[in-house]
Amino acid sequence: MFEPGHLHIAHFALQPHDVGYDIHIRYEVSQTDAGIGMHFTLQGEINGKAVDETFDLLKDKAYNFASDASHILEKHGLPKTTDLHNMHGEYDAMFEDIRHQLHMKSGDPVKPEHLQ
Repeated sequence: MFEPGHLHIAHFALQPHDVGYDIHIRYEVSQTDAGIGMHFTLQGEINGKAVDETFDLLKDKAYNFASDASHILEKHGLPKTTDLHNMHGEYDAMFEDIRHQLHMKSGDPVKPEHLQ
């Protein structure tokens, strides 16, 4: 379920080998010494274990939030096969909301040093 600034994703373990999760991804514009960006908070649980992590992305890397969130959540037990991009349009809505909040447009440059 998506609302601006918040995405809630859940999957209930229906089979013994399934991984259940209930995760809230919250985000807000942030300002650091390196520039404007987005601050993300991941909270919830994966297979009954608590998740409470944060990360920050500069404006020109904020579009890559799903990759960063996936890597963090995988450390907590989310299966690598879980695709945050495939969330029935909710990913697209979150992506557009982030672009709107950061005043990003298609074709905006990415700093080469941020590609490493």
